[in-house]
Amino acid sequence: MHYEGDIYRPPSEAYSLIVQVTVGCTHNGCTFCPNYKSKEFRVKHYDIIHNDLLQARSYYRHVERVFFADGDVFCMETDELMRLLDDVRTLFPECTRVGAYSRASQILNKSDNELQRLKDAGLGILYIGAESGSDEVLRRVNKGESAAQIAESVQKAEENGVIASVTFISGLGGRELLEEHAVKTGEMISAMGASYVGLLTLMLSSETPLYNDVLTGKFVQLTPLESVGELEMIIERTDCERETILRSNHASNWLELKGTLPQDKERLLKQIRSAKSDPSVLKPRHLRRL
Repeated sequence: MHYEGDIYRPPSEAYSLIVQVTVGCTHNGCTFCPNYKSKEFRVKHYDIIHNDLLQARSYYRHVERVFFADGDVFCMETDELMRLLDDVRTLFPECTRVGAYSRASQILNKSDNELQRLKDAGLGILYIGAESGSDEVLRRVNKGESAAQIAESVQKAEENGVIASVTFISGLGGRELLEEHAVKTGEMISAMGASYVGLLTLMLSSETPLYNDVLTGKFVQLTPLESVGELEMIIERTDCERETILRSNHASNWLELKGTLPQDKERLLKQIRSAKSDPSVLKPRHLRRL
């Protein structure tokens, strides 16, 4: 398999065949993200990707899921994506789902017909980094997309049969924007109708601009208890009409939460409030990971 640099995948793709289709990220400007700083974005040549698929087929007897890496694979032309999905379907008839990362803007650039074609060809899930429901937080971290764009992209994907798995980052507003970040994120979770929502907790690499803001005092990170309080505020503000599977079980999180909104809302809040009363149940700092 032909991989360039570090490869990143969602936790739910841990057992998937990872095929690197793009190198890097089209935006690559978020102040909190170190993932693709050493890569200049490009789409890999089809022959390289095809040969990787052939090699994987010769090695693996059963491939149930495939994940197209790196970031923002969905920027590719629909016909190019269709060609790759057709290859997967031909070589791995047992595959039940192909997933990829996408920026909201790239989903919005696809027509409903294009999304439906991709879904019918095997695209099952798109992973979208919303990060925050607050436009001010998104502006400060140079996300390059608005909360409205992100919510619209999630709705568009879901309406066309492609599952959306959306991540938010607890603590991304720092102490200054804690309440705005929490309130707007809870409201966005309610409005966008994603099948899956993941809540991560901010951890900073020394290679990021936001880390330097911490060193200079421009950005104040939340304490563990402040993070849990923010999490409580996010859940309190959710009012989902459609079932949304919520997870806060990433390695970065202080507190692990699993449930489905809206039915598990009160149970999740009870768990959070119990942790606030007894912080000893929080994950030890040395066990947290990016």
